[in-house]
Amino acid sequence: MRYELYYWTGIQGRGEFVRLALEDAGADYIDVARERGDNAMLSFLQGMQAGALPFAPPFLKAGRLVIAQTALILAYLGPRLGLVPEGSGAEIYAQQLQQTITDFVAEVHDTHHPLVLSEYYEQQRPAARKRTQAFLDERLPKFLGYFEDVIARGNGRQALSRHSYVDLSLFQLVSGLDYAFPNAMTRMHKRMTRLRALAARIAERPNISAYLQSPRRIAFNEDGIFRHYPELDRAR
Repeated sequence: MRYELYYWTGIQGRGEFVRLALEDAGADYIDVARERGDNAMLSFLQGMQAGALPFAPPFLKAGRLVIAQTALILAYLGPRLGLVPEGSGAEIYAQQLQQTITDFVAEVHDTHHPLVLSEYYEQQRPAARKRTQAFLDERLPKFLGYFEDVIARGNGRQALSRHSYVDLSLFQLVSGLDYAFPNAMTRMHKRMTRLRALAARIAERPNISAYLQSPRRIAFNEDGIFRHYPELDRAR
């Protein structure tokens, strides 16, 4: 099957979690907006029947199916791309972990947009500073500590019993946090040794390594989820 991935151009965003799975598996897919522009994605949405209408990208077209929401897309792709261990228990646990990653990503986003999504970061800096301080002091250690424990309780190397889409998403999470909060992540280094080792192994996987070095991998920037504002990541 040839998959069609729909997500905005110019940013990694939530679409990158899906893209990493497709790239790692060597799946046959087209990144529609990147090849044809954002208008191609909008035109596709406008032509859909209301009953199947996604709220927002990313969404994936697989044959006649159109699947939205990052975690649900990965739950669909996992068994088909060999990116989840066999068995309903493993699949459900993978979905649980991916939903937790989704929650964490939303909190990362809210550090720079704590008040109003339609306003620029510069219009809500004081609130962003307060939100980020609480995030770095409380939420970042809590989430990363949880995922560190997940790996420890597994086989010590991966989130599940073998390589999965959850590992790829954890790699993206660590990479994005390293970009957005380098000082905070440096302070966390000794508390996330398993996550660090996992991220390093993912970066060395042949298909992922090739992808990371290709123009298909858009650099992190201040239009995406993971944004680096030095005033939010002051060394303490």
